[in-house]
Amino acid sequence: MGDLNKLTIAEARDALARGETTAVELTEACLGAIEGAGKLNAFVHHTPEIARDQARAADARLKAGDAPAMCGIPLGIKDLFCTKGVASQAGSRILEGFKPEYESTVSQNLLDAGAVMLGKLNMDEFAMGSSNETSVYGDVVNPWKIDERDLTPGGSSGGSASAVAADLCLAATGTDTGGSIRQPAAFTGITGMKPTYGRCSRWGIVAFASSLDQAGPMTKTVRDAAIMLAAMAGHDPKDSTSADIPVPDFEAALTGDIRGKVIGIPREYRMDGMPDEIEALWAEGRRMLEDAGARIIDISLPHTKYALPAYYVIAPAEASSNLARYDGVRYGHRAKLAAGDGITEMYEKTRAEGFGPEVQRRVMIGTYVLSAGFYDAYYNRARKVRALIKRDFDEVFDQGVDAILTPATPSAAFGLGEMAEADPVRMYLNDVFTVTVNLAGLPGISVPAGLDAKGLPLGLQLIGRPWEEADMLNTAYALEAAAGFVSKPAKWW
Repeated sequence: MGDLNKLTIAEARDALARGETTAVELTEACLGAIEGAGKLNAFVHHTPEIARDQARAADARLKAGDAPAMCGIPLGIKDLFCTKGVASQAGSRILEGFKPEYESTVSQNLLDAGAVMLGKLNMDEFAMGSSNETSVYGDVVNPWKIDERDLTPGGSSGGSASAVAADLCLAATGTDTGGSIRQPAAFTGITGMKPTYGRCSRWGIVAFASSLDQAGPMTKTVRDAAIMLAAMAGHDPKDSTSADIPVPDFEAALTGDIRGKVIGIPREYRMDGMPDEIEALWAEGRRMLEDAGARIIDISLPHTKYALPAYYVIAPAEASSNLARYDGVRYGHRAKLAAGDGITEMYEKTRAEGFGPEVQRRVMIGTYVLSAGFYDAYYNRARKVRALIKRDFDEVFDQGVDAILTPATPSAAFGLGEMAEADPVRMYLNDVFTVTVNLAGLPGISVPAGLDAKGLPLGLQLIGRPWEEADMLNTAYALEAAAGFVSKPAKWW
């Protein structure tokens, strides 16, 4: 079989089961693709020998007939996941040299299922960013190209998105705090899913905003997302926010039959200045679901306009608390000190050197909104708004809505450097369609649905009921079939 790295998880699983290829051959194909893709800067810590050992072990399991669906599947792991004995820096200088003595629960679940780790993937520093330009490793480049510019793959899971879109791996792990799986998936023409908060354990994933972070799969198809999520998910006693709810067979739910399903279209997501192409794609998505037998209704989520400001109070507040542990004492980077410097100077210099400008900005915002005089004015008010946003969704779902259809992003991928320097707030607006899902703890998925006039991919987002990922995946499966998106970036790297 040629081009093994271009297979989907489902195709590779079936080929492995039939004996048409081996995990070692799949892994070598991906390692070869990674070697030739340095220009994308997607993989930052390479683990070829670990991958080969895991592939040989997977082949032994396959031969013995003890093979779960993910057995032998080569994956990229976002640098936010702690991986035992392998550098795990969260894209930050402050964690330079940190090699954990433990494995994150999600990556352990995947390894237990026989998956192969090809290496660690680039990302925005501490998952703070929408363009993968805040990484200590440098920018990730989107494999899609329409002119001489390098385009952003989105963020913070930009390395994961770029690697999957360029067929460097069969799938990758991502994390989503305000859209960090779904926005890069839309920018690179792949499928990206954020499960319900608590579906996947957060243990061993470097924390950004603990009440919002959630791991999820970044894959080539909806079926692959269903297969991979089943391996990632599950109750974990080490994570107090992990839900003790059985993990269904997500793949078995993919019938493509959505007749009688009620899909809501929120009127508040029609933003001023939204490009006509996004509006047209949204209308086309509505038509496709209607043609598949769903009933489309207009709905209202009245507190949507407050979501972005509430998010950018809550997320930095939690980040400033979570990032307080990086002090240069126990692990990672420590600044060189002058004679006479004490512990306070060490903290200050280490954090000034170790954190990039975007992380510093968010830590300062977070510390400010949590400070004595402003706690009620900002943080408590944002928490109340969050409760109202959650209530909006609850009321819509109580009215019998099964899923909500929205655009995934307000634009297609933009050029690297075009937005980051000019105005951070403009960059934050990239999350306008995605942050509500995190604030309400709901599952969401971005499905590639078309190309813009320049030939760049655009995605549509489905938001599901809590814990009903299987139903949401099935609606996404129907949308994927109707959209028929098969475009791939032309290889230039």
